[in-house]
Amino acid sequence: MIDSHCHLEQHDYDSDRNEVIARARQKLKAVITSCAHPRDFDLTMKMVEENKNFIFASIGMHPEFIKDFSQKQIDDYFQLLEENKDRYISVGEVGLDYSWVKEDEWRQKQKELFIQFIEFAKEHKKPLTIHCRDAYEDTVKILEQQDAKQVHLHLFGANQMVKQVAENGWYVSIGPIVLSSKKHFQISRDMPMELLLLETDAPWNAPQVFTEHVKVRNEPTSVEVVAMKIAEIKKIDFEQVAKTTDENTIKFFGLNGV
Repeated sequence: MIDSHCHLEQHDYDSDRNEVIARARQKLKAVITSCAHPRDFDLTMKMVEENKNFIFASIGMHPEFIKDFSQKQIDDYFQLLEENKDRYISVGEVGLDYSWVKEDEWRQKQKELFIQFIEFAKEHKKPLTIHCRDAYEDTVKILEQQDAKQVHLHLFGANQMVKQVAENGWYVSIGPIVLSSKKHFQISRDMPMELLLLETDAPWNAPQVFTEHVKVRNEPTSVEVVAMKIAEIKKIDFEQVAKTTDENTIKFFGLNGV
């Protein structure tokens, strides 16, 4: 199995990051960690270098941070991404978040930055990992207007848009929230198997949050629980889910050597 989206650079792992990675190695073929803030770039690259052909990086900026950076800082970040373009496999997570950002002015700036990331990804022939919360219609509209092809929708929650997403050939990753969320259950059921990926969004969204209602740290190994749930929902074997999502992830991200 492969965790297509987590955040191993987070401080939650500072005390035992190597142990977490070691546990992941025991169960998984690969992990894609998403650097969502410029401050985490160096640590993310360090993990990639120390875990070649196991940890891969997606580099972007979470849309909730839009207020934290001047245009000069954003330009500098794009320059950093340009200079290091061969060290990461995907652009993300990037996108829109209207849950954290309420003001029209800042939502517009989110859109502008999102388009800039899409253009950058297309220029460098890299897939996109998309964050979208409470902004589904605008996100899909921008992706279609920009003719984005290589799209991975991380924890996408708009079950009413599954048909449109599938027709565009975009991928959706399913995380532990599927254990309790009706809409993610429906997305898992209705999305074609050949467009599904597994994810954890670790350290957040641990399975216990949804099954036992306790807050604990998540790890990449919990993709196993997600795969088991998808198998139950689709009424297919666990092994088929693991095999197909592995193939999907390797194909989408171009994971050579996995």
